Amino acid sequence: MAKKDSMSIMNEYKNAPQKEKIESKRILKVAIIGTGWIADAHANKYKDMSDVEIVALADLVPGKAERFAKKWDIPNARCYLSHKELLDAETDLDAVSICTYNRTHAECTIYALKKGVNVLCEKPMSVTLEEAVEMRRAEKESGKILSIGFQPRMDPNMKKIKEIVESGVLGDIYYIQTGGGRRRGIPTPFGTTFIEDKTAGIGAMGDIGCYSLDMVLNAIGYPKPLTVSGYKSDFFGKDPKTYPWHPEYAELFGVEDFAAGFIRLEGGIILDFRIAWAMNLDTPGDTIIMGKKGSLRIPSTECWNGSVGGPMKVYSEMAGSQVCTEIPIIQSPDIFHEKLRSFLDAIITGGKAPVPSEQIIINQAIIDGIIKSAELGKEIEINIPEV
Repeated sequence: MAKKDSMSIMNEYKNAPQKEKIESKRILKVAIIGTGWIADAHANKYKDMSDVEIVALADLVPGKAERFAKKWDIPNARCYLSHKELLDAETDLDAVSICTYNRTHAECTIYALKKGVNVLCEKPMSVTLEEAVEMRRAEKESGKILSIGFQPRMDPNMKKIKEIVESGVLGDIYYIQTGGGRRRGIPTPFGTTFIEDKTAGIGAMGDIGCYSLDMVLNAIGYPKPLTVSGYKSDFFGKDPKTYPWHPEYAELFGVEDFAAGFIRLEGGIILDFRIAWAMNLDTPGDTIIMGKKGSLRIPSTECWNGSVGGPMKVYSEMAGSQVCTEIPIIQSPDIFHEKLRSFLDAIITGGKAPVPSEQIIINQAIIDGIIKSAELGKEIEINIPEV
């Protein structure tokens, strides 16, 4: 077979394949645990699916699940005050969406898996690496599916990044710069759940940093991290001027609004990562994947949330000339819908989790390592226990 040149490979990237829709022959019974704002997106998409019925809801706040049921016109949904009450009572669930705050992701996910229920857990996977390990262990013991809510994975532009790397056009990868940020984007419009340590546990890294890590780690096959030197700060989060209408939020702020890490990965790859909820800058820089044959530039955005900011470019050499090949932006489908649908399709077909925990545990290990390194003020080793 003739070897393809760089231009032939690039020409194949213009159109993304369309995913074939899978129809279930039965109604899938789904529950939502946690009825805060992200649960609205879950309910909205589930209600658009003809083979899904939302049968149960749970929230710690009395009356909140009932109000959610009324809002989304699901009057037959049974409401509970805890994940344990719901999972103990609902014995024939097909799946559950975990939409609680970060600190309870692990607890709710593990309990559901032990009850034999497939789980879609919103990001971040957990707060600590230790929690992620227990989640992964519960998944393996249960034989059920655990998928993590990284909808950017469903974006064909993100998939294109992985295709470019796997094509070999970049050659061996040796350095990656990634991250993103917002000039002012601490997520407090819905209250303080995202910024208090008792509920969130981690800040910008758990909210949007996990997406940027996944974008590049998924592209290169999720190699294990070896060491990390981390930094984190909270200058904007603890400044009352950040919240003109709620200056008291500054006293409640207990997570990071900026973080950075220098990570050594297996295979001799260096990962230079930074993420911000707030900063005196429009962006901390584009994502760059550097290889021995070529490099890929992925434009950032001014309010980064796991998206590509414009046409990507591959810099390489052809016939002795330095060339730059532009990769056109591909129109994305409803990626949140695809996140839920791909999870349900895996249940129907007996397939694998679309965003598997065996990968995201590495993502979580890096975040955990940055936090621990920052607190110790030195580089540390990252050790992920075998499960």
